[in-house]
Amino acid sequence: MLSYASGPSSLPLLGETIGENLRRTVERHGDCEALVVPHQDYRATYLQLWDQTSLAARGLIARGVGPGDRVGIWSPNRFEWVVTQYATARIGAILVNINPAYRTTELEYALTQSGVSFLILARAFRQTDYVRMLGEVKGACPELREALVLEDGWDSLLREGARISEDPLTAVATSLQFDDPINIQYTSGTTGFPKGATLSHHNILNNGFFVGETVKYTSDDRVCIPVPFYHCFGMVLGNLACTTHGACIVVPGEAFDADVVLRITEQERCTSLYGVPSMFIAELEHPAFGQHDLSRLRTGIMAGSPCPIEVMKKVQSRMNMREVTICYGMTETSPVSTQSALDDPLEKRVGTVGRVHPHVEVKVVDPETDRVVQCGQSGELCTRGYSVMLGYWNNDAATTGAIDAAHWMHTGDLATMDEAGYVNIVGRIKDMIIRGGENIYPREIEEFLYAHPDISDVQVIGVPSERYGEEVMAWVRPKEGATLTVESLEAFCRGRIATNKVPRYWKFVESFPMTVTGKVQKYLMRDVSVEELGLQAAASVTTA
Repeated sequence: MLSYASGPSSLPLLGETIGENLRRTVERHGDCEALVVPHQDYRATYLQLWDQTSLAARGLIARGVGPGDRVGIWSPNRFEWVVTQYATARIGAILVNINPAYRTTELEYALTQSGVSFLILARAFRQTDYVRMLGEVKGACPELREALVLEDGWDSLLREGARISEDPLTAVATSLQFDDPINIQYTSGTTGFPKGATLSHHNILNNGFFVGETVKYTSDDRVCIPVPFYHCFGMVLGNLACTTHGACIVVPGEAFDADVVLRITEQERCTSLYGVPSMFIAELEHPAFGQHDLSRLRTGIMAGSPCPIEVMKKVQSRMNMREVTICYGMTETSPVSTQSALDDPLEKRVGTVGRVHPHVEVKVVDPETDRVVQCGQSGELCTRGYSVMLGYWNNDAATTGAIDAAHWMHTGDLATMDEAGYVNIVGRIKDMIIRGGENIYPREIEEFLYAHPDISDVQVIGVPSERYGEEVMAWVRPKEGATLTVESLEAFCRGRIATNKVPRYWKFVESFPMTVTGKVQKYLMRDVSVEELGLQAAASVTTA
């Protein structure tokens, strides 16, 4: 039996834009709470959320933003992020998600590569001054004509929107098509340059809808979303899964804090909780865990990186999330391709990434021949269907390299499929690290470190971590006569690349293990590092 499956469904795909879908939800659930953000003292019903997105959309129109224009958003999780997501969709502007952890080099690249003309940004996040950083790169971004700082300009944007009629918004909304591009999300690039996965209304609206269907959301559900909105996990599995079903989006904080998540989950009577494995581990291990009433929880989603089976079991038993599901996917597929179902046998719900999603196809192929392998054999997982991105923004070569002539998206992940269609992720072809749900490409960090004047060569690998799944490690070969220290290299990275990309471990070497043809053997580097760092326990963790 071949490793191929297609997702049957009695429900058709949604053939509408995000704005049209939100309007239908408002008609059905206008008085239900839609968005709750306790750290901003913000609450909105669906009708109020609709009115807010209308004002923001009209304000953007008044500022000259129209269909196809790129609007960047650089902010941690706030209510304005959610309003902006739906406001831009309603006018056909393409929302460009900018990672809150970006530093100047990454910010400049995202703004220029996508051609952002209007940027919405927080004043600061944690110890990072966004306004100062924007000032450092703005001169290198010729298409950026306006930046709106949330703390200073959000209310004025809404007031400006209130001064113009609904007519321009209605006119532009009726002109939109559901296959129009609506979102650009940057994924780290194997060549050192991030690629902008370009997604349509059809891509992300349907993916969010079918995720919500799988966990059986209704207007009675309240979903705690501590994962970042700039990522598909937050804005698709989170926001769009909720708004397609009239459920409530609950935002516990600007960024993840285990204590806050537990408190808000109890306080807001949440029925569902999201997270990458490291988040659930932090919640389960928090000293105050036993003091919180989580009895209303029934479901949730664990995704973003390989899910340890033992952690899944604890989430089900100790957090009352008996209907928790695992999702597997990637930004380029909007993102979910497989998901466990609520009625799957326990061993399948905790030990696999589920089966193919509705209206989606998956297959496992031999990486060398592209031929579909037999069930039980390992190969590359490929995905096809409505969820596959439109392509990488302004990067045809990368698009062609990822999506083949038969429209299959090659994930780069090694998987097996059993005869019932359940998928296990067993490794990766791509040279990629997944740290706490974030995809990190070693090549990007290597390119950055090559710029250090005292580094002759560098190889970056992922090493196992019980908390984050993987951590970044750099093997560095200094130039002859140069003296390097961990402290100096960390200082070199600080403020210039995202914190999660700064290596957690460093090793200074004179050479790297190589094949006879001169290829670096990163798997041997990993084995050596696990032994030297004492990471055997983390390496032995079983995942789905």
